Amino acid sequence: MLNVHCQSIKAKPSQFHTGFGLNLVLILVALLGNPVNAFAQNGTGDSTSNSAKTNQKLSDIQQAINQQKQALLNTTVKISDLEQQLKTDDIAIGKIAKDLAQTSSNLNATREKLAELSTEKKQLELAKKQQEQILAKQLRAAYSTGHHDYLKLILNQQQPSSVQRTITHYQYLNAARIKEIEAFKSTITKLNTVTEQYEQQAQQLNQLTQIQNQQKQILELSKEKQKQTLKALNKKALTEQQKLAKLEREEKSIVALLKKMAAAAREVENLVGLSKLKRKLSWPVKGRIEHSFGTRKQGYLKWKGVFLSAPIGREVKTIHNGTILFSDWLKGYGLVTVVDHGDGYMSLYGHNQALLKSVGDRVEAGEPIALIGQSGGQAESGLYFEIRHKGQAVNPKLWCTNK
Repeated sequence: MLNVHCQSIKAKPSQFHTGFGLNLVLILVALLGNPVNAFAQNGTGDSTSNSAKTNQKLSDIQQAINQQKQALLNTTVKISDLEQQLKTDDIAIGKIAKDLAQTSSNLNATREKLAELSTEKKQLELAKKQQEQILAKQLRAAYSTGHHDYLKLILNQQQPSSVQRTITHYQYLNAARIKEIEAFKSTITKLNTVTEQYEQQAQQLNQLTQIQNQQKQILELSKEKQKQTLKALNKKALTEQQKLAKLEREEKSIVALLKKMAAAAREVENLVGLSKLKRKLSWPVKGRIEHSFGTRKQGYLKWKGVFLSAPIGREVKTIHNGTILFSDWLKGYGLVTVVDHGDGYMSLYGHNQALLKSVGDRVEAGEPIALIGQSGGQAESGLYFEIRHKGQAVNPKLWCTNK
């Protein structure tokens, strides 16, 4: 009867982690004790009584197993909730980091514009000063000749040719004065315009600086929230078997995604793949290789790409021109960008802080597509980088070199 009941409550090993199995053994030992000795001592004791005790112990075992299963289920649910919270945190950080990068770019552009306007303003002020001096000189000359009646000067001329020269001279002086006056007026107008633009750009610079400071504060708060989520997630310690199962699921997920991307990818003109570019490409980010292609990852699983250690916020650049196929969050890999290079070649960039490009965007070699981060539950900042050809992962070191 004991064997029958034990078989009825037997659970598949895959359903529980190692800790659960150990707990089950301890429960069986504690509750059943040593039933063989018990039966030997009782000899021909009351079998009905022994059967009732055995059934009670088996009932207790079943209850203990159910409690263990419920505890495992609760832990799984909590981990799932925390992973979902981590996704929310990663996406929030990605958005604010992208906005912050755009604000920084706008700030730099505004500073450059201010510098240009400042130079132009100084040139116009110098031109204004020079024109003022010329006009003052002409006005003094006009004043000195103004004591002579213009009509008398003409009538006093004895020769007609002298009369003509005098008229021409006065017309020339008048035209020169008018030209200088018009140039002066134009300079004043330009100077006023440039001054107004300068003040507007200065105001915009001030506003952008305030926005940047606010974004930095929000980013820090988001990072702290992400840190707390990771801390809570790490408390839910996984066994080696659970870690392996988790990585298996994540790897299957990314392989399925890339197959889907490959099926959806269309032949794009000028995208000829990477076959002729071995050892000619630059790494997507400057950093130290922490994990190499083909080395052990967990259990029998091996790294399908490389992990490059780099500081948060550093630009991630595409290794070659292509089209963005995927730009979103992926479990286990965080914020991910996938670039199609044509001829079945793709490159993948994971664990980013922010994604700078959208699906469908065309990118050129060396163009920034993301910012280094630690999304997806990474303890350290860096970039996970893969190259695949027709769905198969290939060693990035065969394509990328330090230039």
